Amino acid sequence: MAAAAAVLPGGLRAPPAGLGPGGRPEPVEGTESLFVVLGAGFTALSHPLLYVKLLIQVGHEPLPPTIGRNVLGRKVLYLPGFFTYARHIVEVDGKMGIFRGLAPRIISSTLSTVTRGTVKKVFPVEDMEHVSNKDDVKTSLRKVVKETSHEMLMQCMSRVISHPLHVISMRCMVQFVGREVKYSGVFSSIGRIFKEEGILGFFVGLVPHILGDVVFLWCCNILAHFINTYAVDDNFSQASVIRSYTKFVMGIAVSMLTYPFLLVGDLMAVNNCGLRAGLPPYSPVFTSWVQCWRHLSAQGQLFRGSSLLFRRVSAAATFPID
Repeated sequence: MAAAAAVLPGGLRAPPAGLGPGGRPEPVEGTESLFVVLGAGFTALSHPLLYVKLLIQVGHEPLPPTIGRNVLGRKVLYLPGFFTYARHIVEVDGKMGIFRGLAPRIISSTLSTVTRGTVKKVFPVEDMEHVSNKDDVKTSLRKVVKETSHEMLMQCMSRVISHPLHVISMRCMVQFVGREVKYSGVFSSIGRIFKEEGILGFFVGLVPHILGDVVFLWCCNILAHFINTYAVDDNFSQASVIRSYTKFVMGIAVSMLTYPFLLVGDLMAVNNCGLRAGLPPYSPVFTSWVQCWRHLSAQGQLFRGSSLLFRRVSAAATFPID
């Protein structure tokens, strides 16, 4: 997606805030429409992955585990991976069923892209000083802090604007669990949420998502800065190449650590909204995202859904199997 720190399949995040692998700002002028189209295309292509991941996140396991062997040759139980799970969805809902909830996701992605472009115009990237190898440690760190603050502003604003459509998309998808049709369209869903939950209903799960974005951006940028400064020797012939990909690699690593924020945010978006996936036995009714976090932590489920291929059954797993 075009959004910074965008979530990739499996819970990973893209490199921070409009940066390419080299950590350099992407061009803005004349490319916003292209970003919208590319973002919509990526959203459509990745939707089946994120759809399966969400159903796993809420604890929906319609297929029984199978016996397999780990690397040591011991027998273990494995839950169905992405392909088996996706095949089950197609068998139940048809080929188009795998794209349930896609429309609000595309709108959410578009709003995020447009918001980021607007923020960049109001606070031009050209006005900022970028880190140079000629900077001393103190100066370069100051520039990193300034750049990260700018990225954080763009990400937080785009998250707030696009989150209502994210909530609608999540609820449309989890209707697969209980075969409901409560959320059947974007406009009807907006009216239903406003009627039943008020304006705050559009922002459930927003706080953990924003916290995850902020932690991701700062950890990724600061870690990449210190690695480039202290771990990469300027005398090394490939130093510039290594530095150009440091932030990209850090983004993948840090996204794994911030995954629990993504999980909690998504669970709160569907919790106690009248759908089976947000009610017992799939989930207790939570009064806050902190309570949700503590519950998942106690169950050893803070990384549920982070893997879509080799899903070993945990001894602490207590999800219902239909």
